[in-house]
Amino acid sequence: MGVHVSHVGRNLLATLALLSVVGTVFMIEPSLSYGVQRETQEEKAANLKQQAKGGLFQQWPFDQESPGRLPNGFVSAVSGEELLAEWVVQQHPTAPSPPNIVAASSNCRQLCYQVLLAEGMQYEYPDVSVRFHAAPGTGGSGGVVVGARDAKNFYGAIVDLATQQVRFIRLSSGVATMLGQTPVNLKPVDWHTLRVQRNTIISKDFVEVFVDGTLVLSVEDQALGLGQVGFVVTDKSAMLFDSFHAIPLFSHRPLSPPPAY
Repeated sequence: MGVHVSHVGRNLLATLALLSVVGTVFMIEPSLSYGVQRETQEEKAANLKQQAKGGLFQQWPFDQESPGRLPNGFVSAVSGEELLAEWVVQQHPTAPSPPNIVAASSNCRQLCYQVLLAEGMQYEYPDVSVRFHAAPGTGGSGGVVVGARDAKNFYGAIVDLATQQVRFIRLSSGVATMLGQTPVNLKPVDWHTLRVQRNTIISKDFVEVFVDGTLVLSVEDQALGLGQVGFVVTDKSAMLFDSFHAIPLFSHRPLSPPPAY
């Protein structure tokens, strides 16, 4: 009988030991899972940091600029045989980011596009935004450009404050193609917000235009790729710009073509 009890005792001890080991495994498992998740987040952070090192996460409040001159790091150009627009840093009492803004004044005799491009900034899928305001007594028409190779090749999101229209164009070799146009109800404020995102899903490139936080246009086009970002004014216009932001969007394009079924 004593031997039988000892044998049962040994089995019981072995079972308890096994349960202890299993319990330890279950306790370790969440820690292992957490470690894998943490590494993934660190990799993502490293990728973001690498892009940040590339200088593509940019903000231009213009508040450290000297008034009366072209903002540093920008270059002006015009699409046709017209005089260059005046782009100058000024102080403004209602600037969204006080005290400075960039004032644009164009006086083209015929249809033209005046651009102010950020030098050295190349984006394929940018997310850009700006605050804009029409100078008193003018019918301002302007906005932002993306994918710009030069003054004759770019995408432009243009708000016409006189007609309350938003249009998205592609300028190729100086010839404008209307890709989208829509009326817009601007909020009763002095300064409006214009935002443009260019993105891709699988093989479809598209651009979305937002005015005062509302999506107003969505167009598809793949003609232009990597390029600069900046401002644009058209014809005879005077507009004010402030708080310009540009960041790169992550592409949703797959690394390889999807399998055929």
